[in-house]
Amino acid sequence: MANDDAGGQHLENEQYHLGRDSWFTEGTERPTDSEEDQGPERTVHEPARETPVHDETDVLVVGGGPAGCAAAAAAARLGAKVTLVERTNHLGGLSTGGLVIWIDRMSDWDGKQVITGFASEILDRMPEGSVAGAPPEQWGSTDPEPVAHWRERLSAFRDTVTWSPMIDPEWLKYESVELLQECGVRLLLHSWVVDVVGDGRELRGVIFESKQGRRAVLAKTIVDASGDLDVCAAAGVPYESDVEGQGSNVQHCLNTAWTWAGIDFKRWVEFKRGDPEAHRALMKQGHEALGYLETPHVGWTDEVALFLGPRLTGYSGVKVDDLTAVEIESRRRMIAHLEFFRRHAPGFEHAWLMLTAPQIGVRHTRRLIGTHKMTMEEWREAVRHDDEIGVSPSPSRKFANISVPYGCIVPAELDNALVGGRHVATDPQTQAFMREIPQCWLTGQAAGVAAALSAGSGTAPRALDVTELQHELRDQGVYLQRAGARTAA
Repeated sequence: MANDDAGGQHLENEQYHLGRDSWFTEGTERPTDSEEDQGPERTVHEPARETPVHDETDVLVVGGGPAGCAAAAAAARLGAKVTLVERTNHLGGLSTGGLVIWIDRMSDWDGKQVITGFASEILDRMPEGSVAGAPPEQWGSTDPEPVAHWRERLSAFRDTVTWSPMIDPEWLKYESVELLQECGVRLLLHSWVVDVVGDGRELRGVIFESKQGRRAVLAKTIVDASGDLDVCAAAGVPYESDVEGQGSNVQHCLNTAWTWAGIDFKRWVEFKRGDPEAHRALMKQGHEALGYLETPHVGWTDEVALFLGPRLTGYSGVKVDDLTAVEIESRRRMIAHLEFFRRHAPGFEHAWLMLTAPQIGVRHTRRLIGTHKMTMEEWREAVRHDDEIGVSPSPSRKFANISVPYGCIVPAELDNALVGGRHVATDPQTQAFMREIPQCWLTGQAAGVAAALSAGSGTAPRALDVTELQHELRDQGVYLQRAGARTAA
């Protein structure tokens, strides 16, 4: 899910990563089986079977979210035969099905767009009226008026206007499919990967379940873009996770987002900015009445409101009972919010339920153990990696743009796999922004290029010529800094 700072708050760096208490709330819909963590007490025997091979391909991409779409397109454009397996009926992942329609910062503090390539291409394909964000001439502006205007639309961060558009999720679904089809990618939707084929360090493919039953896809190179590191976990390689037992912060929250229509958002903003004391009183009243009040944000049009919460703590994104509980509680809280806003909030009198997210909002479950782990210490010191595959905006003006190393997408214990998305190799502080939609496009595109080079040459990803990888990324429009230098922040 998108980073949850609506902009303008001057927070310390660590607080930026962990969030504020008002951003999340303890979940109350607890799973009925309190002994679930102990594991099942009974088992059933499954007889051995011969699994049909549904497809053989050069590059297999598991997951059709932002990282998976970028990986599939990037690999196909290098001539690889590419198959993408996605468990839902659409592409885009949380940026579409999760209603994370706020595409977080792609520009740096000076207003330069540093996350480019696939990110620019897919947004440029969107039709007029389906993308709402600040014009390029305002990126990097600290002028109070545009900052105030775009802050209400989540396109101003820490008093700086950014390129962080709101998008229409249905158009992003459509254009994602069209782009991949044009590239020649074979899509398998409604297909859930449940296991891997192969032993040890090399994978031969995956097993997936669908309405046609259990089938296999074999591949030379696999990109795990599942978001939860499902392929690597199924292969039995170790991973990192700090969700369990580490206290609450916004990275560990789950939620089902929603949108309402019938909104007069201009009237809401006029109320909020014209009478801030009344607005604060209203929000306090709602918090007291509901126990937690989520802030509304304007969507891609003033008639649509987006709610990115409630962010519920105490649940795991890989436990089915927890996922079920969050879906139930999120919708109950949505109805309570609707009743309150209709009754008390200017501009919301005629609000109606438009959509609850088809995909649950998960920020973190597992993280890769890669050949290089991105850490906060590195980017605080403005390290530029020789194997740079992309550049991310930094969380604060105090820091330079962040160099993303190739090693963070290369599994340490698998020979023919790569990773793209929120589960790349990072520490928790770095994962807080590397999980965002643009950064997933960034790591996904790099994983796709590397996968195509690996499959085409028979070279393990860790042994690839990084210079060739960087050359191909630049050819696909990816912005890279001059690698190999240490610069001052």
